[in-house]
Amino acid sequence: MGYRSVLESSAQDPLSHQIIHALQIDGRASFNRIATVLGVSEQTVARRYRRLRADGIIRVVGLLDPSRLGQTMSTVRIQCRPGTATKLADLLAQRADVAWVSLTSGGTEIVCSVRSISIARRDELLLQRLPSTSAVLGISAHATLHRFLGMRADDWVGHGTRLSEEQTHQLGAPPLTGEPAELADDDRPLLDALARDGRASYATLARATRWTETRVSRRLATLRASGTVFFDVDLAVQLLGFRTTAHLWLTVAPADLVAVGETIARHPEVAGVSAVTGTANLWASIVCRDADDLYRYVTEQIGAIPEVRQLEISPTLLQVKQAGSILSGGRLTDPILSRS
Repeated sequence: MGYRSVLESSAQDPLSHQIIHALQIDGRASFNRIATVLGVSEQTVARRYRRLRADGIIRVVGLLDPSRLGQTMSTVRIQCRPGTATKLADLLAQRADVAWVSLTSGGTEIVCSVRSISIARRDELLLQRLPSTSAVLGISAHATLHRFLGMRADDWVGHGTRLSEEQTHQLGAPPLTGEPAELADDDRPLLDALARDGRASYATLARATRWTETRVSRRLATLRASGTVFFDVDLAVQLLGFRTTAHLWLTVAPADLVAVGETIARHPEVAGVSAVTGTANLWASIVCRDADDLYRYVTEQIGAIPEVRQLEISPTLLQVKQAGSILSGGRLTDPILSRS
């Protein structure tokens, strides 16, 4: 059995899927709490999680939500000269304000999510850096108007055995309360540490920030309760048996936008769907086991929605970055944090 087969087999048993789902519900839930809900030992949960993380199958990351800071998010399509897209995608993946970097359309197009926490940072990337890059032939930025599904760790749970409603309730993450918290300069070490490991202990975070554990705990609780920081779960979906992913660009009448968006958001193949600006006013991220499943989804699920007037499918050839992880050989690795 090859190394890749060993990785895949380690993620296929029901307990691994339950632990993944538990972390999607609350990325910082303690091993003891998860073990109690699942009815297994704390050591079993800890050992299984550490194996999944070491194998590059799962990473929990703490991220800023730009929408809570008054900023918009955009899905950007970048048309590149042949042979240049991979290098540019790697450079974009190093930016902290760029996520979900993928190569599509025969390797000449990059699709990514830009989530800058300031308008100046966003415009610097979209209006200055990218247009002046010789590899770039064209750019289209689709601002997110409304998310029907997305920016939650448990948005896609089609990977396997799910927890029951009662178990989900027991693991419920802390509710959002209050207004978004204002960020301070001394928050940066905390945010960087959470981007590397959203499950880092308070002791580890205290060392990174040079704060006391009490201060770390209080500040993290404030940032989390306000929704300024959320915890996402990156999954190496290929190692979970899902080898075909794609972007869908759909066009529907404005009056049908809500109904179609909510319908698509209920499909188990969908990891995210948003109303966006542009000629295609709905964008969706699809996760399927293979090309046949993608075909069935498009023809049977999307095809059953009469309000869809037009559809463009952009299959992912290579996923370079996810929410907060770089992919290398299909495995999740730590990001290189760059803010330039």
